[in-house]
Amino acid sequence: MGINMNKNIKAPLSEEVVRSLEAGDYVYITGIIYTARDAAHKRLYDSILKGEEIPFDLTNNIVYYLGPTPAREGKVIGSAGPTTSSRMDKYAPLLMEQGLKGMIGKGKRNEDVLSAIKDNTCVYFAAVGGAGAILSKCIKKSEVIAYDDLGTEAIRKLEVKDFPAIVVVDCKGNNLYEEAVREYCI
Repeated sequence: MGINMNKNIKAPLSEEVVRSLEAGDYVYITGIIYTARDAAHKRLYDSILKGEEIPFDLTNNIVYYLGPTPAREGKVIGSAGPTTSSRMDKYAPLLMEQGLKGMIGKGKRNEDVLSAIKDNTCVYFAAVGGAGAILSKCIKKSEVIAYDDLGTEAIRKLEVKDFPAIVVVDCKGNNLYEEAVREYCI
């Protein structure tokens, strides 16, 4: 498990790209990704369970666990750093079953999510927490597409260019957080 610098990938993700990623890869994502945090995840989850239509097709898409700050004048979006991923763990396996291929956040995931990543050929990326102002510069367009009543937790469609992230968990189940600790302890 090594780090491959400057690996450029396109979003939405193809299965071929997901299979090519390895825990530890440093990637730049270009394309369309969506935002959703706790409240939006609950609504998506409940809608799927009820058989209702959801506001965007999850198939091959990436969800960024983000609730941005308001945009300053002349800016597309405010600070855009990741939120803690474990808050979405209850909902993530169902979203992956519906076709979601990638998630961007920070922090560890529970065993159900780790299993679902393998079972559904998905990938979990980490973005650098505390770097929201820098990350926002990679967001070229931002549009609220659903749940506007949730304010910063509304679902947004983002167009990103060279958005930096690290593959934490690949579709084979390799986990950078676990591997890094093992390598350090040797």
